[in-house]
Amino acid sequence: MHTVWKGSISFGLVNIPIKLHSATENKDIKLRQLHKECKTPISYEKICEGCKKEVKNEDIVKAYEYSKNKFVVLDEEELAKLKKENEDKAVEIIDFVKLEEIDPIYFERSYFMAPDSGGGKAYTLLRKALEESGKIGVAKIMIRSKEQLAVIRVYQETLIMETIHFPDEVRSTADVPNVPTEQEVVKKELDTALMLVDQLTTVFEPSKYTDEYRTALMELIEEKKASNQVVTTSEKQPDLPSNVTDLMSALQASLDRTKKKKPTTRKRTAKAKTS
Repeated sequence: MHTVWKGSISFGLVNIPIKLHSATENKDIKLRQLHKECKTPISYEKICEGCKKEVKNEDIVKAYEYSKNKFVVLDEEELAKLKKENEDKAVEIIDFVKLEEIDPIYFERSYFMAPDSGGGKAYTLLRKALEESGKIGVAKIMIRSKEQLAVIRVYQETLIMETIHFPDEVRSTADVPNVPTEQEVVKKELDTALMLVDQLTTVFEPSKYTDEYRTALMELIEEKKASNQVVTTSEKQPDLPSNVTDLMSALQASLDRTKKKKPTTRKRTAKAKTS
């Protein structure tokens, strides 16, 4: 598994060197956009809205728009310093709570935790402590330039870290439109609904749920391939710009460049987009 984060986590005076690995993967089928006329892949350019010129990566700065058309510019050195200061901190478990106390709306992404060199014993200790107490740990961690709130729990003999949203990232239900107020429900209708719920109640078995759309789409693609309903782009394609924003185009541009010269900004950008 690819390591997405490496550092240490502690509870009390116990320090555990760990590595994080993505616990899930996106299996969406990626479809490219082609020019209908010549079947050439479409690329995307970064255009300045002011001067209508194409902008290169080295000519771009980051800024925060604090009001309409008013920005605070932040240079890379300032951002890098903040990132370094936070990444260097060991992740500390702040609290221990019960899993059922956290509503699922807070959960974001899961990572498997593996002990790094010399961390096996402390890793096992934390896992056992969580199992025996029936609790999960709450911690903060810096991942990809963003501070994350996270919980640590046991999953099939493995420690798993799940990033969760901060409270101010969860929108208020008061903002949801057209939610009906308390209304009287006919008892006969409620009894029928409860009967239906009872009939459909079962033990959760993840393996029985499949992505039927993805399966059908792949079958359609394979059928077209088998019947030779395919198109091939021309050998000489236009060079993709260095500031490609489409993910697949960015990856392909990076691969092409490694054949010609030592990769520079383009390769780093492509890697950043894939992380």
